[in-house]
Amino acid sequence: MKHFSIATLMILAASAVFIAMSFMPISGAAESNSIAIDKTALKGYDVVAYFADGKPIIGKSEFVSNHREQQYQFASAANRDKFVANPEKYAPQYGGYCAFGAARGYKAVIDPTAFTIVDGKLYLNYNASVQSMWEKDIPGFIKIADEKWPKTAKTTKIAR
Repeated sequence: MKHFSIATLMILAASAVFIAMSFMPISGAAESNSIAIDKTALKGYDVVAYFADGKPIIGKSEFVSNHREQQYQFASAANRDKFVANPEKYAPQYGGYCAFGAARGYKAVIDPTAFTIVDGKLYLNYNASVQSMWEKDIPGFIKIADEKWPKTAKTTKIAR
């Protein structure tokens, strides 16, 4: 029978615990990676304002509407009413995730100030730097994202 030093046994035990923990679910992980938990669309920005004002404007909690399991906030009752009348006209593409990420086959959070409107549709990006890459071939990226989105939409992991 082989004898091990106490230090070797402690290293083996610590390694076993580390390996076992790496397979355990982390409490709260679903909350941090799921848009279903944080149901406020566009980080609270008014989706109609992108079209009406040409810029992002933060919404107010007293003017809200629900669409596709997300709550949208609006800067005014008039903007809320426009959205309610035609949500598909205003709702962001790719579920409000980064359009560039969608073109690459993954979901990513967005910066509400990094946006483009193309052919009457709102596209959001992760940040200004990613938006610069997106702007190099918007039609090409839209085509690719549209093709990939049905599969990507089903994924639960979200790049932050």
